[in-house]
Amino acid sequence: MKHKPHASILVFPGTNREHDVSLALRTAGFETQFIWHAESAPPRTDLIVLPGGFSYGDYLRTGAIATLSAVMTPVREAATRGVRVLGICNGFQSLCEAGMLPGVLLRNAHMKFNCKFTPLRTENNNTDFTRAYRAGEEFPCPIAHGDGNYTADTDTIEMLEDTGRIVFRYADNPNGAMNDIAGIISADGKIMGMMPHPENAINDLHGETAGLKLFQSLYEAVA
Repeated sequence: MKHKPHASILVFPGTNREHDVSLALRTAGFETQFIWHAESAPPRTDLIVLPGGFSYGDYLRTGAIATLSAVMTPVREAATRGVRVLGICNGFQSLCEAGMLPGVLLRNAHMKFNCKFTPLRTENNNTDFTRAYRAGEEFPCPIAHGDGNYTADTDTIEMLEDTGRIVFRYADNPNGAMNDIAGIISADGKIMGMMPHPENAINDLHGETAGLKLFQSLYEAVA
């Protein structure tokens, strides 16, 4: 019998996708628990998720203030022990601001908020987050962001390309992201960030179910 994996979902002031993420994780087989940002440490867990929203109202820079919360120190420590960490939208911004992933998310090139389905292409399906996808598989996934323009210096972009660390790429680039980057992974393969919202593409009521494959991939990796 498989181990029943546990996921901890961080909640900051302004987070608004924690229940969506919890549903997606529970649908895939996880047990879930919400962790308030002021708590000193998440419990023993197999996965930590930083969900979308507008932590601290996106003041200063998107995701920046969240990195100063008490919970982030044990999150970093857990990541060094190999606990998987997933950041979605504002969570991706926070992981970049915390230095846990390279690059930064800037204002969309057209300076407008994006809220729509956009086609994603699976660039690397050999990760704990993506093994349920086929290499090159495309699927529509919701986006909802004003600061999704992934940007990094030339050396970092080349490194991400050369080492297979670009996990998802936009097929239509709705925000101006360099090299159409929609999601990246850490060098050790344990931390992933992405701007689109797979948790909002998990059942027929959403109009798309391919997002569930990400959470199923994680379940198989840690169960």
